Amino acid sequence: MFGYVVHRLLVMIPTLLAISAITFLIMQLPPGDFLSTHIAELQSQGESVDMAKIEFLRQQYGLDHSPVVQYFHWIFGMLQGDFGYSFEFQLPVTKVVGDKMWLTVIVSVATILFTWIVSFPIAIYSATHQYSWGDHGLTLIGFLGLATPNFLLALVLLYFANAYFGISIGGLMDDRFLDAPWSWEKMRSVLAHLWVPTLVIGASGTAGMIRRLRANLLDELQKQYYVTARAKGMGPFRALVKYPLRMSLNPFISDIGSILPSIISGAAVVSIVMNLPTTGPMLLRALQAQDTYLAGSFLMFLAVLTVVGVFLSDLALAALDPRIRLEGGSSR
Repeated sequence: MFGYVVHRLLVMIPTLLAISAITFLIMQLPPGDFLSTHIAELQSQGESVDMAKIEFLRQQYGLDHSPVVQYFHWIFGMLQGDFGYSFEFQLPVTKVVGDKMWLTVIVSVATILFTWIVSFPIAIYSATHQYSWGDHGLTLIGFLGLATPNFLLALVLLYFANAYFGISIGGLMDDRFLDAPWSWEKMRSVLAHLWVPTLVIGASGTAGMIRRLRANLLDELQKQYYVTARAKGMGPFRALVKYPLRMSLNPFISDIGSILPSIISGAAVVSIVMNLPTTGPMLLRALQAQDTYLAGSFLMFLAVLTVVGVFLSDLALAALDPRIRLEGGSSR
């Protein structure tokens, strides 16, 4: 076990270096940089451009160096806790993220809890009452959840709330709290608005998780160990929880690799539609404006969370399911 953990940790280093190089290369592929994009925007608006100032900014931000020099400057800066400077916001990356990171974490954690709390009982009921009216009804709802895009559900809720109730359910807090420091009043406002994005973002994930857990549980309920446990007199609930349900949790555990980055990235399209002050729209804007250090640092953070999440899910799966072994090879 210890050797496996050390091996995986060592493999993470070249993996993250390769991801950082690919990320920076992709960021450099569009022609020009942030300043050239900014010049084009000013000229399209009929404004004059001070080329001396542009050249000064190019030297100040290091954009006059080769991409290789810029890459190593970026990497060594991140290792020292300096994620660079955002050209778009004219602030350090850490200050740009600010409260948006915390709001994204709150929305994403609430969505994950909503998904799990709803998925577990529905999937268990559907699997233990296969082909019943309740199973058919829940299956229909699940398919509707899978077929409905999150942004479309957000638009429908926004329309009905405004047309029939005369209220706006967009945003994540009252307008008077947007630039205010954190307080109990601001937190209560966030919690009051939180249920709408949680429902919208978690709808498709909940439906998908129900279908996967139901399918896994149905497969486990047909296996010999469960039939033997029931034949020996073990109660149905105890036999279900002790054996099949435990073996069916693999999808929940394996999803850790995608859950961790989703906590930070958030649902960008839904955030734009519902005007949520999360990091998703900020990342999209940084990519459009070629804000290299903001977008690159954000993407690298997501990559780190993905690699760490996959590592944690592998360890958790090995601890949960005795059929999974960390060592390779086969034994006779």
